[in-house]
Amino acid sequence: MFMGEYHHNIDDKNRLVIPANYRESLGDTFVITRGLEKCLYIYTEAEWQKIVDKLASLPFTKKDARTFIRSFFSAAANCNLDKQGRISITPNQAIYADLTKECVIIGANDRLEVWSKENWDKFNEEYSETLEAVAEHLFNGDEYGSL
Repeated sequence: MFMGEYHHNIDDKNRLVIPANYRESLGDTFVITRGLEKCLYIYTEAEWQKIVDKLASLPFTKKDARTFIRSFFSAAANCNLDKQGRISITPNQAIYADLTKECVIIGANDRLEVWSKENWDKFNEEYSETLEAVAEHLFNGDEYGSL
């Protein structure tokens, strides 16, 4: 499980340091792709395979399925860490997520997410007031309703 929040700068070659406590869990090779809400997702090979399997079961006759699969897979790239614990982000990934300087890397259970600081701050501002309502909606009547 990935959790926590870390701030690092992306350099002029689109390299970003991955926090040391995430590195071993990522493994030798992992996948980085376009996420939702203008961030990037980083998956271990095992988690990536789970997503591939789920997406393979979607009917190709549905336009929404085709659209999502195109977007998700076209932005994906195999990745590994260099000797300094950095990853290389493709130019298209950096543009999509507005990564220009300060980045926020968060653990989100089964994946890491990479955000520009501006987009992360905007996301938190937008959802800070509604987080209780979101939690109530998600966990209403659930055994975890007392979170």
